[in-house]
Amino acid sequence: MNKEVCKKFKDLRNSLPDNLNASGSYEFTNDKDFNEYCTGNKCDNDTGKINAGCLYLLDAFFKDNSVFNSVAKSNINIVEYIMIWLSYMLIFVIIDENDSIELFYKTHINNDNKYNQEIGGVTDYNSYKDLIDKKENLMSISIIDMSNFYYVFTLLCTMYDEFDEESPNCDNYLKNAKKFAEAYDALNEDYNYGKGSPYNQLLSTLSNDYCNLKNKCNQFPTLPTYSRRFLLLSSCINRILRYDALLYPYKYNIINYSTNSIWDMWFNILKNWINKENDKDSTLNFFLLFHINAINKI
Repeated sequence: MNKEVCKKFKDLRNSLPDNLNASGSYEFTNDKDFNEYCTGNKCDNDTGKINAGCLYLLDAFFKDNSVFNSVAKSNINIVEYIMIWLSYMLIFVIIDENDSIELFYKTHINNDNKYNQEIGGVTDYNSYKDLIDKKENLMSISIIDMSNFYYVFTLLCTMYDEFDEESPNCDNYLKNAKKFAEAYDALNEDYNYGKGSPYNQLLSTLSNDYCNLKNKCNQFPTLPTYSRRFLLLSSCINRILRYDALLYPYKYNIINYSTNSIWDMWFNILKNWINKENDKDSTLNFFLLFHINAINKI
């Protein structure tokens, strides 16, 4: 991420606003830079306009070796921001909430020669389709979920756009940094499913680009690394498995003791542990008590 990247997104929003007009459609305020991406030099529907915007962004960052090095700074992760923008724009066009970018991919990216035209002089990708295919795991994310990352992305771009590299006054950017951190934390709680998740890929890209600014402004808030909810659930599962290893042998009378008495003993120990040590943790209590009751009915 850099100032020039955000300027390209800003230029796009100025020409193709990210909100519908009074008639409920997307409208170019300036279409001279986009007609070349439209069928017959004219975009007649919203999807065609969105497709033109997508191609405009890809050309801006990945058209050839020169712009890839000078504008994108050889960073292919910028395509993730294009996919976030694309999802946000499609959300007002596609009705089915379960739809992902994959539908747009099959309709336009697979079939449009502009996406499949070979790009020489670059080793990281050989076409726009190849570039997008490198982010194939993001295709499974619904456009509703993906579009939830758009606000955080726009905040990040605002900070990059306003940041003065030569004479930075960090206090001027602190308000947006706090907004970003709060919004990121909410996304992290909702979508951090652990290493390897496509959502984590988006979170990681946003976090890395934010930290590049934070390294220059130490007073910026620190972003969370893990989801508190995910850690709680993982802890809960680990504890359940640990107690299962003790409880199941007695439950099935594998050793020569009174099954019922041993089971009752461990049941009471576990129940007391919940009451004494975790009375403030209602979520963990619920999972453990539910598990105990389920086992007891076997």
